[in-house]
Amino acid sequence: VWLSVWKGAVLLGGLAAAPSPYPGLRMKDVPVAAPSPSPAVPGTAWAFMQYWARRLEQEIDGVMRIFGGVQQLRKIYDDNKNLFEVKENVPRKLVEKVAGDIESLLAKKVRALKRLANAAEKFQKAHHWQDNIREEDIEYYDSKADTEYDDPDGEEIEREKSNSLKLEFTDDDNFKTKVNYSYAAVQIPTDIYKGSTVILNELNWTQALEDVFIENRKEDPSLLWQVFGSATGVTRYYPATPWRAPNKIDLYDVRRRPWYIQGASSPKDMVIIVDVSGSVSGLTLKLMKTSVYEMLDTLSDDDYVNVASFNEKAKPVSCFKHLVQANIRNKKVFKEDVQGMVAKGTTDYKAGFEYAFDQLQNSNITRANCNKMIMMFTDGGEDRVQDVFEKYNWPNKTVRVFTFSVGQHNYDVTPLQWMACANKGYYFEIPSIGAIRINTQEYLDVLGRPMVLAGNRAKQVQWTNVYQDALVRTPQPQGPTQGEGDHTSTAHHVSLTPPVLLQLGANGYVFAIDLNGYVLLHPNLQPQIINFREPVTLDFLDAELEDENKEEVSRPGTAFGAQDQYIDEVFRTYTWAPIKSTNYSLGLVLPPYSTYYIQANLSDQILQVKSPVSLWGRDFEYLLPNSFESEGHVFIAPREYCKDLDLSDNNTEFLENFIALMEKVTPDSKQCDNFLLHNLILDTGITQKLVDQVWKDQDLNTYSLLAVFAATDGGITRVFPNKAADDWEEEPEPFNASFYRRSLDNKGYIFKPPYRDAGYRGLDLENNTIGILVSTAVELSIEGKSLKPAVVGVKLDLEAWAEKFKVLASNRTDRDQLGTRRDLICVLIDDGGFLVLSNQEDHWYQVGKFFSEVDANLMSALYNNSFYARKESYDFQSVCAPEAPSNTGAAPRGVFVPTVADLLSLAWWTSAAAWSLFQQFLYSLTYSSWFQTEEVVGDGMEARETSCIMKQTQYYFSTVNATYNAIIDCGNCSRLFHAQRLANTNLLFVVADKPLCSQCESVKLLQAEVRAPPRDPNQCELVDRPRYRKGPHICFDYNATEDTSDCGRGASFSPSLGVLLSLQLLLLYSSTSRHPLPPAACL
Repeated sequence: VWLSVWKGAVLLGGLAAAPSPYPGLRMKDVPVAAPSPSPAVPGTAWAFMQYWARRLEQEIDGVMRIFGGVQQLRKIYDDNKNLFEVKENVPRKLVEKVAGDIESLLAKKVRALKRLANAAEKFQKAHHWQDNIREEDIEYYDSKADTEYDDPDGEEIEREKSNSLKLEFTDDDNFKTKVNYSYAAVQIPTDIYKGSTVILNELNWTQALEDVFIENRKEDPSLLWQVFGSATGVTRYYPATPWRAPNKIDLYDVRRRPWYIQGASSPKDMVIIVDVSGSVSGLTLKLMKTSVYEMLDTLSDDDYVNVASFNEKAKPVSCFKHLVQANIRNKKVFKEDVQGMVAKGTTDYKAGFEYAFDQLQNSNITRANCNKMIMMFTDGGEDRVQDVFEKYNWPNKTVRVFTFSVGQHNYDVTPLQWMACANKGYYFEIPSIGAIRINTQEYLDVLGRPMVLAGNRAKQVQWTNVYQDALVRTPQPQGPTQGEGDHTSTAHHVSLTPPVLLQLGANGYVFAIDLNGYVLLHPNLQPQIINFREPVTLDFLDAELEDENKEEVSRPGTAFGAQDQYIDEVFRTYTWAPIKSTNYSLGLVLPPYSTYYIQANLSDQILQVKSPVSLWGRDFEYLLPNSFESEGHVFIAPREYCKDLDLSDNNTEFLENFIALMEKVTPDSKQCDNFLLHNLILDTGITQKLVDQVWKDQDLNTYSLLAVFAATDGGITRVFPNKAADDWEEEPEPFNASFYRRSLDNKGYIFKPPYRDAGYRGLDLENNTIGILVSTAVELSIEGKSLKPAVVGVKLDLEAWAEKFKVLASNRTDRDQLGTRRDLICVLIDDGGFLVLSNQEDHWYQVGKFFSEVDANLMSALYNNSFYARKESYDFQSVCAPEAPSNTGAAPRGVFVPTVADLLSLAWWTSAAAWSLFQQFLYSLTYSSWFQTEEVVGDGMEARETSCIMKQTQYYFSTVNATYNAIIDCGNCSRLFHAQRLANTNLLFVVADKPLCSQCESVKLLQAEVRAPPRDPNQCELVDRPRYRKGPHICFDYNATEDTSDCGRGASFSPSLGVLLSLQLLLLYSSTSRHPLPPAACL
């Protein structure tokens, strides 16, 4: 017996190593006796750590060798080589095949789109304008008549009277909503008077498009939404379905949608300059801020922009020093920073324009390289800065200049009109809030002139980002003012060739990206908000863990792959090819162990369902739970084995559906996928042999095992014994199960504790047994071809193995003082930093938690001593509850936010409303236009859940492999710890003093997802490392025949007084939504 002093803790140890409990297995390299103690020798503690670690390694290896059945399963595969072939995945051929399949699918959508565009042009030309047309003359289904609101708790408002058709709708699985295939629906923006002559004429001639919609669907039943969008704001979409709005005030306008904008003009390089001299203070400055906000919304991901303010000098409003891509995140930065503009000083147009031209001439940055323009917002001035235009823009006039006179003033606007007309631009007036929206989008008509003049050459089908219901919109210009789109679900792409995708294995996949690097297809494309009105813009490098090797893919190694809470350093081969006639490229990702795959080659006798050898001697029904207790429980992956197979989230129900179908058809039926079904049958028989040859003869209880299991590429997961399936929580689809995917990517034994978040309070271990999965991949070598077709493993009983752990991490065969002492912590932590086992009973209910939640001090020490590295990642597809508004924040969209005192003041209501109405009334006397447009989203009208960015910090093992000891320094409360990686596992063995003092507690390392704080990730830093963008290959920014004489006027509207009053009340409500009115004041 020896004594070892560990910082005052006395441990007793035996003289001999524990004998091996596994007959036939040799305890390699185990010392005959425990190391001789020598407290004075620094290596003593290290020697004991080595000894204990080796015992743990061999216990794990012994259990897996006996119960895992890796060797036996290899032999089973080898003995049945006559039942399958080993095929090779050739990445180049695969990616070209899948790209060709997608091209064929999308080609049908393009044909439908072109039929729609040609018909629209034909109908428009044949239409005769009617001045006296009346509402009752037009029959159509007004989708707003049956509007469904996402916010049903909002205040009820009176629906507008309508002579809309009354339709009946039926549920449709393709659209996941109620539709009517006999009609199209019409949506008209709330702020447009649908009884105007222009709108009624538009409704009249577009009625004929309904027959084209219906014909397109007959030609291609897989076609989803078909949409026609007009410059008048009218939208016709097919099939008809009630309109869905986020709240009681619907502010949707097709002309503001990215797919419409992309179809209306070529990409833009835009510099917005805002006059912030002292004369623009007050209401004028607020109008400018809102105008910039709305202008930014007219830009898409193909565009580049910067915003600057100027008085005597010009400076950017944000941290962006040059043009940046007009993506959602960059525009958000602009919108926030524009609110900080302050009026002071004097106006110097020269400073503003020189800054803008310098920005556009900067060739060292990524930009659109097509339409170049300067948008200037000012209250007016006398200087024409002709010398600046002569220097930078004349005589070629490659930069268009658009000028906006903002607010009510008496300045001469002639210089502003001259600037626009002299530089192929346009002059607009924004006297009040009601004129903002239309005048910040009409510049698109000017940019569209070269496209219209280009004729058929400009009729390019354009592909947008993925929309959140998996709809891809393909707009095509139709004449000068219209655009159409049809839609196809990306789900069709995935189901094009299931064998191709499944033969890539669990960690192989295909993806598609557009010219901006946004994904069309990707396993991680999983937007949480279902709303088809905004596209999903998920960058390829955001869909995966960013790695410098992957940056080549987006233009098109070793990389980091994430699985749930874990990060693995893996090797992947990326192969890509263009999808012809589209803006997309298709990529294929293949791990090295998926170079080869198994394809079943079963005999007719085995395939006969009603044969006594249908499943190697058993009928399909034997797969049902409890059919044969001794066979274990079989989960089958919910794949589309046959066309008529009903899918179900309940695996038992799915299995019953599968068996019922197999009684009607044969496995080699044409309506079934032979690759999927034959491989399923093959793997069912192979795993059954594993039960017969290995599992049945073993006593799991002797070794504290709750279950043994095997999962295969063919879609079988077999859990033994049968009762263990009751507590089985893993995915029935092996390709989605983290234990399966991680085992393929890592060598050795992968431990997976049940994941517990920080808020988990634990279970009563007496009534709830907690299991820990240990799995490993089965690697085959057949005729020199290496592959991994299966994963096997065991499920450990936590409580029993915790007791066993105490014995193994000591020098005795039975429990000794190490197990009973409370001042020494012995733990096993996995490669993600999660607790797997502990000798402390109060830790047992925390198994599966991130270790910093258990012992923050020790986890920080492990990280600081480089046992762990970490990587921060962001999820840009999450949803969050709306944040509570700040009473001190900036006004939404720059609109004045009245105080409570203002709201209760009748004088404020009368003056604010009357003044704005009076402004617009006077303005409408001078100019004539048929529509009003305004969209102001108040904070009080936002959805219950909003899109947000989540941040997660994931930990993984660094390159440190050696045994390591260190002191966690904290004066008299310092702690000593020793740590060592366990060979052939994903575990770290740590022995440490228990914390002695509460004052030495460390700040917890965060691992769980949290909402990213504002400006995180830092866009200002990201734009300095711009990602590769190819951009559209064709540009329409010039045509020698363009007539630029129409270059300036004010724009307004002349609706009925009732509509105008309603709009004004809407605007007032929106602008005050940050401070809800008391019930009495709502009157």
